[in-house]
Order: sequence, then C-alpha cells, then structure tokens
Amino acid sequence: MEASRQTAMLVDVTEVQKGDYRPVIRAMGTVVAEHDVSLQPRVAGRILSRSDDFTPGGFVKKGQVIVEIDPADYRNSLAQRKSDLERAVSDLQLEMGRQNVAEQDYRAMGRELSGQHRDLVLRRPQLMAAKADVDDAKAAVAQAELELERTRVKVPFDARVLSRQADVGSQVSAGDVLGRLVGTKTFWVETTVSQSALPWISFPENKSEKGAMVRIRNRSAWPEGMSRTGRLYRLVGALAEDTRFARVLVAVDDPLARKADDPKTPPLLLQSYVAAEIQGRPISGVIRVKRDHVRKNNTVWVMKDGKLEIRDVDIVFSDAGYAYVRTGLNDGEKVVTSSLATVAGGASLRLKDADDSGNPADGG
Repeated sequence: MEASRQTAMLVDVTEVQKGDYRPVIRAMGTVVAEHDVSLQPRVAGRILSRSDDFTPGGFVKKGQVIVEIDPADYRNSLAQRKSDLERAVSDLQLEMGRQNVAEQDYRAMGRELSGQHRDLVLRRPQLMAAKADVDDAKAAVAQAELELERTRVKVPFDARVLSRQADVGSQVSAGDVLGRLVGTKTFWVETTVSQSALPWISFPENKSEKGAMVRIRNRSAWPEGMSRTGRLYRLVGALAEDTRFARVLVAVDDPLARKADDPKTPPLLLQSYVAAEIQGRPISGVIRVKRDHVRKNNTVWVMKDGKLEIRDVDIVFSDAGYAYVRTGLNDGEKVVTSSLATVAGGASLRLKDADDSGNPADGG
C-alpha cells in the first residue's frame, strides 16, 4: 500500500453521461442586406421635390414618394394621347355609319358577291383599321398615364437610405441612380461552415418552415453577453473559393432593432464581422466529452478501478467545445481531465480530492 501511495498520480475526473445532445457549430460571417437596390427613375426630367426622409441614414416606407420629377411634359403628353383617342373613337363611329350605308347599298344591288368582294363592298377592312386605331390610341393613353405616374418615384419596400446621388433641381435621365436603399425587414449573415457539419445543420425546406436557431454576437462592438437571434435561411450551392467551406446564409429579422422590446438591443450594421453559433440537429445516444479531454489519435483517458485506461473512441462529430462519442466510452465512466507527465495504460491514479489516506480511488 505504501508503494501505491508513492506512485499513484493525482488527477481530476469528470463523470460522463450518455444522452441526446445538440452540437453548436461556430462560424464567422459578414452582415449583408437581403434587399439592396440602387433607386432609379424610369422617366427623365428635373426633380421638383424630394422627401425629407430621403437622406443617408433615413428610414422610408414601402410606397412612399421620395422624389417627384417635373410632370408638366408628361401631363401634356397624356392630354395629347387622350385627344388622339377621342379622334380615333370618332373615326370609328363614322366608319360604322359608312358600314350601314354600304350594307344598304349591297342589299339594293340584289346580287350575291364572293367573300373577298363582299368584304370590300361592305368596307370591312376599313372597319378593322378603325378599330385597330382605337386600340392603339388606348394603349398610348395607358402608356402616357404610366409615364406620368412614374414621375413620382416610390420606395419598393421598407428601407433605410444608405446614399443619395440627386437632389431638388437635378436633371435626371431614365436609369440614373438616385440613391441606394437597403431593406429593413431582414439582414443576412453570410458565413461558412465545414462540409462535415452540414449533416447536423437543419435548413428550412419551404417558406413555412423555420431553420435552426443561430445566436449572433459582435464581440468587438457589443457588451459582454449581448447577442441577437437569427435563423438558418439557405445553403448556398457553391463552396467558398478560399477555404472550400460551405457557404450558409443566416436570416436576422428586424436587424436594426426598430421593433425590439428592449431598448438596449444592438442593431446589426452592414458589413459587420460577427460570430454565429448555429444550433445543430440532436445527436442521439452519444457521450459528450470536452474537446480538451480528447487526447492524441482520438483517445480518452479513463480512470477505472484506480487505474488509467487509454480508450480509442469513435467520434461522431466535434464542434468547437465538445466531441460526441458513439463507442469507446460507457455511461457513468470517469474521464481524466488532468494533464499527465507520464501516460501508460494501467498506471495507478488517485483523485486530488481524495482523503489523506492516499489510497487510489476505485473510480468505479
């Protein structure tokens, strides 16, 4: 017993348990906008007015008019098109009157003509042309109305203004950039994960489903413990060229925290570099071991009957903090967490918190 007291190594152990565990896949990513547009007019003219909200940092609502282009020319064009339509309708009515006269003259002839000659006598080509002129005039009116409406540039979705390139008095052409808007409903975090992690990540299969929960942290800007919650949105169908990792999108609703109950909720700023902690699928019937306690060549040190056993383990998956072991460990066994200067199977061990007797712990 005295020899055992002198040679048994002092160790700390942790008792492991078999169960169902959710891994946490950690990644880094960049915040980008789901909707990001350069606002462009579809008609040309001089800007008469703009909304006070249309300034960098401003918030604008879907359907809000933020720029109005001088509508005078477009109103005149609409009036002209309406006049053309009235003229075409009048010509059609006159032609229909001529049709009646032609029909009476044809009956008075008292003879039957072949199809083509009959159509010419009854002025049917002229009637078709008059009807086509009316249709063209109606289309021209609709186009003029559309162009007049387009002098009022509207916001396509709830957005924040990032930049403005035009102001009152600016002369703009169709396609010129007025400013840049990003949607405020949802931002994405573009991140990458190891391909080996994909089987343990749950992506939504349709719009009604929600992806796995993701915790977003910005350690460089937010207070300790502060985070935002997102959901896995899509697996991008291409690998990152530099790392060959899988590209993943995480959606974060109300990214600017405009509707948050807690006024201290931090906003997500575009191009921020943030940490993402993705909640994985449950792994059933495994033993979870801290990664620090997995030794070289996927082995684990186990204390059993006061002796050191070096176990080969089958690791199903490893995240940043834990390894999930399918075989090689049993429920309730004690895993050695201490570092040992000498590692040999069968070496005597005793717990650091054992009593002063110095006897090796049985560990069973």
